[in-house]
Amino acid sequence: MHNKVKQKLKAGKAVVNGWLAIPSGFSAEVMAQSGWDSVTVDMQHGVQDYLSMVQCFHGMGAQPVTPLVRVPWNEPGIIGKVLDGGAWGVICPMVNNKEEAKRLADACLYPPAGKRSNGPIRAGAYGETTSYQSTANDEVLVIPMIETQEAIDNIGAILDVPGISGIYVGPSDLGFSLGMAPILDREEPKILGIYEMLIRETSKRGLFAGLHNGSPAYAARMIGMGFRFVTIGNDSSLMMKAAKAAVDEVRKGAGAIAARD
Repeated sequence: MHNKVKQKLKAGKAVVNGWLAIPSGFSAEVMAQSGWDSVTVDMQHGVQDYLSMVQCFHGMGAQPVTPLVRVPWNEPGIIGKVLDGGAWGVICPMVNNKEEAKRLADACLYPPAGKRSNGPIRAGAYGETTSYQSTANDEVLVIPMIETQEAIDNIGAILDVPGISGIYVGPSDLGFSLGMAPILDREEPKILGIYEMLIRETSKRGLFAGLHNGSPAYAARMIGMGFRFVTIGNDSSLMMKAAKAAVDEVRKGAGAIAARD
């Protein structure tokens, strides 16, 4: 099996990524039918655990989306487990230097490239592991999150670690680390300058830069800037926005008789 998202990124195309905070296979199934290129199960800040991740993968399975996971931390046990469970890429928070990037790559890749333990219970088609093991290192996406001033200062060393596929920017924590409010769709000149630098550094190495966005319009604008992997909110925020818009439209259209008590 080939990672379609990795192929698209190598071709220079932009990937539109969904994000699952809700621990539900049905929610994942609905999201997977919505046109995303990939869908990421968020085990860091989402209400997800390992078993709900597997349920989400089951729900996505019939659709042409690539399943990814944001792990809770840079820890080889959970990284290997989500890959064994069927993830085709790992987004890892708070990778700040070369050593931490190397630890991530080691956990994602089989020897001799890395230190991943053998046992792809779902990824290897329930025991048929030979094909998976021979191609996994070429197909799995290894994506450190850039969220601090330390990571920005060390970006060249992070990107030069063998096995790193690209980066994923967390705007809230990045702003937090720079003394700013933790928000998504940022407009500060300093942050936009950092984005431009990250795009330059990834592009010249043949890698990609990704970004978490709050709105579709901002995500499209960031693709125009040069980001090649964009996420818009998550399933719970999209559901809430759509629900609120529907309720507001009804109340506005019906007038006082439908006003909320």
